[in-house]
Amino acid sequence: MKNVFVILLFFVSIKVFSQDSKLSMFGNLVEKTWRAEGNWGDGSKFVQEIKFEYSLDSTLVITNAIGFVDKEQTKLGKRNHGIRQFDKESNSIKFWEFDVFGGLTEGVVFSKDKNIIYQYEYGGSNVTDMWEYVNDSTYNFKVGNHKDGVWKQLYLSTQFIEVK
Repeated sequence: MKNVFVILLFFVSIKVFSQDSKLSMFGNLVEKTWRAEGNWGDGSKFVQEIKFEYSLDSTLVITNAIGFVDKEQTKLGKRNHGIRQFDKESNSIKFWEFDVFGGLTEGVVFSKDKNIIYQYEYGGSNVTDMWEYVNDSTYNFKVGNHKDGVWKQLYLSTQFIEVK
């Protein structure tokens, strides 16, 4: 009976660990606040402050972002609420990003080395967001058309810096 308990405990531990590890790419971002400022390709301002946290026993990563909440880009406020979750059926991490304007952006997230890559459709185009790891407190952030490892067009290039 003791052996059965030890074996059962071992397999339960493996299952719990494997669930947590599916979202491990976010480990350096979680429980921190990140800030970026820059300009979109059309000249409009980009300002975002985002906080990442685990939820539901680390089966979700939740994001809350402050950014422009008006079309004129004069007021900062709660702009986005996001969810990242491992999807067993597709064996991928999916994300849903809700914004203050009633929009929903959804797609997939994966990592390459320490970089975090989001891919989604927006306005009829395939878009990639990349958090390119620089160090534990800095990521280059790029948004654009990324195909076959090459940026075909960049809409935004800036840095997210950890707010301390």
